[in-house]
Amino acid sequence: MSDVALQLTAAWPAGAFVDPGRGLILGGIPATDLAATYGTPAYIVDEPELRARAGAYVSAFARHPGGARVCFASKAFPCTAVLRALHEEGMGADVASAGELFLARKAGVDPSQIVVHGNGKSLTDLAAAVRERVAFVVVDNPDEIARLADAAATEGIVQDVLVRVTPDVRGETHDKISTGQADSKFGFAPDAAIAAREQIDATGSLSFRGWHLHIGSQLFELDAFDRAIRTVAASGPCEVLDVGGGLGVTYGAGQQEPPTVEEYADVVLRAVHETVGEQVQLIVEPGRSVTARAGVTLYTVTSVKRNVSTWVAVDGGMSDNLRPMLYQARYEAAIADRVEAPGHPSNETVKLAGLHCESGDVLIEAVDLPAPAAGDIVAMPTTGAYTFSTANTYNGTPRSPVVFVGGGESRVVVRRETLEELGARDVE
Repeated sequence: MSDVALQLTAAWPAGAFVDPGRGLILGGIPATDLAATYGTPAYIVDEPELRARAGAYVSAFARHPGGARVCFASKAFPCTAVLRALHEEGMGADVASAGELFLARKAGVDPSQIVVHGNGKSLTDLAAAVRERVAFVVVDNPDEIARLADAAATEGIVQDVLVRVTPDVRGETHDKISTGQADSKFGFAPDAAIAAREQIDATGSLSFRGWHLHIGSQLFELDAFDRAIRTVAASGPCEVLDVGGGLGVTYGAGQQEPPTVEEYADVVLRAVHETVGEQVQLIVEPGRSVTARAGVTLYTVTSVKRNVSTWVAVDGGMSDNLRPMLYQARYEAAIADRVEAPGHPSNETVKLAGLHCESGDVLIEAVDLPAPAAGDIVAMPTTGAYTFSTANTYNGTPRSPVVFVGGGESRVVVRRETLEELGARDVE
């Protein structure tokens, strides 16, 4: 490794750095030490980075005169410790199931700061929402309105609801995470949304409070947010407007840099103020842009072999990070104890492969690593969103732990799954 500390890209936590003598440092601790202590694969979360991103969102939207509620999109990282840390920094929670609602409540999030949404909520999900007295349930279809009305009537309450509107605004992102186009499984078309409001008003156990929109994830074009808000605002007056989330992040060198949280807030607030006014209650639901950069996954290299390409296999893969297989997501990586600059003569372009029995189980199709060898610790940044939440046990692989780091200290917040737990639900 070079005698001069290297500048890491924006894909890494702001507090991460390379020490010429100790290698990659995460939360004040060498990544190799973390791997030795907690094993691999392991999700490492830079807690100061996590809290700083939450604070940036809360501060940026505090400028809204009518009051703004920033609710973390739990699906990005549905972990109790993460939800608790974000809540302590002033965020509520956006949940899409009874399970995510359970985790939010376990983390201490008050029901008055919880929004429940989703396109196919079950009776269990709806019953949990009204039982917990959440702030808002976002209704997605006519059938759900009837089911929610029955659940609220059974509970003896009037449930506040928002109507999700599909504005026919498509952001530039992967098809699998675009939700604002006209032919979407989510929400009502603008004319159908007005009819949905009338259906809600006729129930007696539901109270229409406003509109909800969300046009997709991993978005960089701010104009798409502006157009979507203006389209939905035309659906009619409201007390509450939930503009969703979707701001993108960069996953490595050479990839597009996202707008800042402040730039995103400027566009959202201007569109809201010019359409529904400054006194509307505003809800924002960021997910990926809060947690992604805080996460780094550590792996151990199990083998290096040269076929046509050089294949570097690690002890994880599609069980702990499904995104490259689902969305062709691109990442960068580094060998923790010898991080070298691009173009260094020891670097070799390799394929970083997972351990699973699928040819598609490739974490990175092409990445430069310096003389990789079995036993090396590989660090992959920007894994704090949609990795833990989509983790699975393919090939009987126990799920990985979550470790918080910061200020030179570390602690396990989710322990590693055991082999015995793989069969814990068996009844025969």
